[in-house]
Formats: sequence, structure tokens, C-alpha cells
Amino acid sequence: MSEEQINSYRLTSMEEPTDEMLAYIMREAAEDARTSNEAALKKYFEEIAEMRKKYAEKQ
Repeated sequence: MSEEQINSYRLTSMEEPTDEMLAYIMREAAEDARTSNEAALKKYFEEIAEMRKKYAEKQ
């Protein structure tokens, strides 16, 4: 299945996606979620490190 066919499919369509389309969509969603989660986790620990540094400077 071509990427053009995958990109042209809309989940709001009345036709069911093929197994191949659904697998591709789910893979893409999982990759987006993983990337987003990694970025959020990195930002979280950077903010904690910054707060710890500011707290140490006050002591």
C-alpha cells in the first residue's frame, strides 16, 4: 500500500480501513506518543534540575 493511499484515508470515512492501513495508523500514533512522552519526560527532569539548582543557591 502506498503512502499516498494511507494519507488519503480518513477515520471519519464510512469505509473500514484495511488491516494494513490500521496497522500503519496505529504505528504512526504510537511513534507520535513515544516522541511526545520522551520530550515531556526530558522537560520534566530539566525543570526539576533547575528548581534544585535555584534551591541550592538560596542555601
